[in-house]
Amino acid sequence: MISRTVLVAAEDFGEAVTADRAGGAIGRGIRARDATLAVDLCPLRASAGAHATAGDYLAALDFDARMRAARALVVGVDRLDETTLLGSLTFELATRARQSGVPAYAVAGTNALSLFDARVLDLQVVLTARNARALRRAGEKLAELV
Repeated sequence: MISRTVLVAAEDFGEAVTADRAGGAIGRGIRARDATLAVDLCPLRASAGAHATAGDYLAALDFDARMRAARALVVGVDRLDETTLLGSLTFELATRARQSGVPAYAVAGTNALSLFDARVLDLQVVLTARNARALRRAGEKLAELV
């Protein structure tokens, strides 16, 4: 049976949009376009630094099981750039998705990745959105793709 759940793992989008608001807006967009899709929200906190590693932080969120149960992973971040490739939490999420065979998509406030860098992360699509309204529209677009 194919999963009807999309895991949305979102960080804060600057000071204006918290992780909860970002993930919620993306999730509402997904559900508005396809009411048969469930959304599992996984807000990512700056407090990840309190854990020894990104792996410890993700284990505390039961991230791997949630991701494997999902049809797709949507990563929401304020900025994607080449530093994203240097062991960040975003890199870890994308790597785990690739290794598990779960397609990963991204919504970023700013996308400064080259096409090659996006391919390294194995992101299917990178959409840009800077506010809650644009995040919801990005969710609607993603519902068509997943």
